[in-house]
Amino acid sequence: MPGRGRSSFTKRLKERSRQERQREKLEKKHQRKAEKQARGPEDAIGDSQAHYFEDIEDSESDGEGEEFSSGTDA
Repeated sequence: MPGRGRSSFTKRLKERSRQERQREKLEKKHQRKAEKQARGPEDAIGDSQAHYFEDIEDSESDGEGEEFSSGTDA
């Protein structure tokens, strides 16, 4: 019996990639769940978002200071 056609091959590749993506999503989900349990109940979502925005503001202010200092040196 000769080999299967091209469409069977592409279907098999597509199914493998789908299964791989599903497995990666599950791994990420388990990792997030483990991290959430490790943090404990005292760290709420709002607190982590507040820290995220504080970090963004800090990085923006750092960038502005560099622009002004480089302009005065020239």
